[in-house]
Amino acid sequence: MGDTILLTVFLKHQQDKNLAEINEKLAAAEFWADFPPEGIEVVSWYVMMGIGQVATLRVPPDRLREVNLAIEKKAWGAFTTEFYPTYDFKPVQEKLRAEAAAKRAG
Repeated sequence: MGDTILLTVFLKHQQDKNLAEINEKLAAAEFWADFPPEGIEVVSWYVMMGIGQVATLRVPPDRLREVNLAIEKKAWGAFTTEFYPTYDFKPVQEKLRAEAAAKRAG
């Protein structure tokens, strides 16, 4: 996994469209068939009520442009998008919590 990065993609619903209109745009663009590109791992994909969807992908750095182009070609018109390089903080948080608990216990 050292040869990949995590990329979190915010897919914000275009609020001038209702859900049926958004789904029509996605179907016409074949979004669900083509995103993410083949071989790009979906780490998580959540709906954020009132916002849209948030997908975290595991991406080889040399395929970052491919992911961006897939969004531009398939998602625009249904979503506005934001991209964030991401890393997994959970193991660090767990370690810090354990250390804090040990310190408190004395």
